[in-house]
Amino acid sequence: MRNYQLVLVLRPSLSESERKKVTETVKGWLKDVKISKDEEWGQKALAYKIKKENAGFYLNYELEAEVIPGDFEKRIIGQDAILRHLLIRVQSAKLKVKSEKEEKAKKEDEGKTAKVDTKKVSKIVKKTASVKMESKIERKKNAK
Repeated sequence: MRNYQLVLVLRPSLSESERKKVTETVKGWLKDVKISKDEEWGQKALAYKIKKENAGFYLNYELEAEVIPGDFEKRIIGQDAILRHLLIRVQSAKLKVKSEKEEKAKKEDEGKTAKVDTKKVSKIVKKTASVKMESKIERKKNAK
C-alpha cells in the first residue's frame, strides 16, 4: 500500500452543508481508497488571490491505496467549490522513524566496537611512563 496526502482549499463562502456535500463527493470518488485521517484545518488567509478569493477553507486527508484513480484530479479541477488541491505520495512516517533509528544504532555500534591493537597501546604506555620517570630524575638532579 502506498500513502498519499490530499490537501483541498475550498471557497470560504461555502456554508457548512455545502462543504460537507463537497467532502462527501470527494470521498465518493475515492471509494476504493482507505482514508486514514480526515482533518479540517479551517479557514486561513491565502498568500495571493486564487479565483478572486483572499481566503480558503483547508481540508487534509491521509490516504492509503495502491493507486489513486486516474480521473480523480480531473474531477477535482472540474469542481468550482475547490480553489486548489495538492495530492502527493508520501512515505509512511513510521517507516522513516524506524529506518532513522536503525541507522543511528548502527553508527553508535560502529563507534563502540572499534578494534584496538593492545600490544601497540602497551608499548606506547611503557614509553610514556619511562619518559616521565626520566624527566622526574632529571628535575631532582637539577634541584640539588
